[in-house]
Amino acid sequence: MQTKPYDIAVIGAGVVGCAMARRFTLDGARVVVIEKSLEVLDGASKGNSAILHTGFDAPPGSLEQQCINAGYLEYLDIAERLSLPVLKCGAMVLAWNEEQLSQLPALIEKAHRNGVADVTMLTRQQILQREPKLAPHLCGGFEVSGESLIDPWTSAHMYILQALANGAELVRGAEVVEGKFAQGVWTLRTTAGEFCASHVINCAGLYGDVVDERLMGRRDFTVTPRKGQFVVFDRPASELVSSIILPVPTKTTKGVVICRTIFGNVLVGPTAEDQQSRTDVSTDRDALLALRDKGVAMLPDLADCEITATYAGLRPATEHQDYQIRQHAACNAVTVGGIRSTGLSSALGIARHVTELLAQTGVQFTALPDPVIPDADRLSNYHPRDWETAGNCGIVCHCELVTRRELERVLDGPMPPATLSGLKRRTRVTMGRCQGFYCLAELAQITKDRLMHPIECEND
Repeated sequence: MQTKPYDIAVIGAGVVGCAMARRFTLDGARVVVIEKSLEVLDGASKGNSAILHTGFDAPPGSLEQQCINAGYLEYLDIAERLSLPVLKCGAMVLAWNEEQLSQLPALIEKAHRNGVADVTMLTRQQILQREPKLAPHLCGGFEVSGESLIDPWTSAHMYILQALANGAELVRGAEVVEGKFAQGVWTLRTTAGEFCASHVINCAGLYGDVVDERLMGRRDFTVTPRKGQFVVFDRPASELVSSIILPVPTKTTKGVVICRTIFGNVLVGPTAEDQQSRTDVSTDRDALLALRDKGVAMLPDLADCEITATYAGLRPATEHQDYQIRQHAACNAVTVGGIRSTGLSSALGIARHVTELLAQTGVQFTALPDPVIPDADRLSNYHPRDWETAGNCGIVCHCELVTRRELERVLDGPMPPATLSGLKRRTRVTMGRCQGFYCLAELAQITKDRLMHPIECEND
């Protein structure tokens, strides 16, 4: 039973909420993270392209650009200490017609204004020399050597696991239904009980506007979910391309990307489709076929590669172009809203920004002198995996080379998954070519009585 208010209550355990929990915990605050779902990263953060962006194309001077820059630098600074995989492959922004080609100088100038200096124009011949499998009708482009590939889930999991290892608490299956602020303390009523905290940080992502209304009786922005669908090609496709292939962006989207994944596949996507539903992550056959066609148009040999998976993610777009991070000093609250596709890159920077906002009002803590660093999940195909080391108790999922030791470690750890979806994001199990056909029976035995939703009841 809670005996005194937490210093910080973070609502939402997406990548931003996880980064927020880590930052305040390391700074010495007593933190609770309140998540409505049974798993962390179960909203917008579960489906993304997993690119660590430099912010070269962000609006200059925007809060988004500042947070991406800070988050990018901090990620590279902590990656080795926290065993976070980084595949430094660089990116190329390519023009496929004369109109796009004419926009490149302005994009390069924007990158330089954003402090991204490693941006260089390339000729058509230089591009094809580096990426000979690209379609020959390309017109030109430029490189951004600092763009990298990272793990879409391990980063956020490591943020929250480090927070938990250093004293933070995580409550899952707890939807915030009401909040009251009185005498300097918030009382949050949730479906899992009441929680009190001196400060509340709304990181609710797709429900950021809804949570604001429940806490403060108003919303300063409206979330219109933007669906992004992806096509994932089998591992042989990774031999076709080494760089991240970026399009010339539009006002509403960064466009369709071709890149390897940290898991050894190649993805093409996303689409950009505004919708009203905050939960519908279904895929559409016609949209997926169109994505495949776009990918083949840029990388013709993809036509001979098999598609092994498709998925969709939702971005919490709003009517505003920039992030909606607002401090409500009179009631000790901060709203972190409108964090779209760049949230994975900017999360650490957003957390830093919010700590600075609170510091300006006199909120300070004593940083931990020697914080604990927990073991990280090892999911990257380009970095050491558990199956390569002795004593792993054998491989359970042969498509993704997931060992029994990995499964047991996660199931017995400080943040055990409650569903197969959560276990997938921690281990890669059932994510391969057979989609669990061969390993599901053994997996059901391993997880018996350990998941809130038994595997035979999963429909994900």
